[in-house]
Amino acid sequence: MNQFTYGEAARLQYESSTLIRSAGAGAMIYFFAVLAVLCAAATRAAAETPIERGSYLVNAVMVCDGCHTPRGPSGLDMERRFSGGSIVWDGPAYTVHGSNITPDRDTGIGAWSEEDIKRVLISGVRPNGVSVAPQMPYGFYRILTPGDLDAIAAYLKTVKPVSNEMPPPVYKAAAYPVPLPGAETSIGDAVPQDQVKRGFYLATLAHCMECHSRKPDGTQDFKNWWGKGGHEMKGPFGSVVVANISSHKERGVGAWTDAELKRALTEGISRDGRVLKLPMARQRYFSRMTEQDLDAIVAWVRTIPPIE
Repeated sequence: MNQFTYGEAARLQYESSTLIRSAGAGAMIYFFAVLAVLCAAATRAAAETPIERGSYLVNAVMVCDGCHTPRGPSGLDMERRFSGGSIVWDGPAYTVHGSNITPDRDTGIGAWSEEDIKRVLISGVRPNGVSVAPQMPYGFYRILTPGDLDAIAAYLKTVKPVSNEMPPPVYKAAAYPVPLPGAETSIGDAVPQDQVKRGFYLATLAHCMECHSRKPDGTQDFKNWWGKGGHEMKGPFGSVVVANISSHKERGVGAWTDAELKRALTEGISRDGRVLKLPMARQRYFSRMTEQDLDAIVAWVRTIPPIE
């Protein structure tokens, strides 16, 4: 995928204008040469295909492997990618596994249309009319732009089909996602260019607050527990307490620099040098994000009100 961003275009434009001011009219030839490069690069960025965009979202932002790819002794089994996860969510309302989302017709979603895929992503309803458990974060995916929703569905049709029959879900009671303020519906026709809004959009697709706004008892509270953390998560990775990512300077990340926040995202290293544990250790994915998108997420994190 082309990593050129309009943010980088702006940087080049700024640098070229600085050269003109310092070198005078003689720099005009250089300016027009740079302008030609900018136009070509912007065209390449705009020419990103839906499948490329879908790949970026799935593989750099949404981290679908976490639930849908099986794990072996050495970690994720990427040879059987998306063929069904190893984690079991067993609670009062349901017992479910991450399903096989490869295009295998018998054990995956190969018989689903792109419309079927889009419906489950934002409505949580399978083609047979049965709702999925809210462990599938469709409550977060409702924010998707129409173009990004199309792109994800198109990309999932291209992944390698893997035959792997997963245990069927067991539903014991009705369960629905807690509405996420600001993400109840699509954010609009296009991904926001405003940095904070863009960051909120991306962080919502990464379903950050699924963990970071969960109380110690496991319930989600997007009003009074926004970014506070504190829930103990258990899985193949062991046990980990979710961190406070609010702007509180002692309890949260308010004292962290932008570089430290980005290092946590892209290298999996905390401010104090600790190596982050799963499920937060997502650097293999977040390191693929563009600088523009990483900067946007950091800008959004800065807006989370301090909470102890």
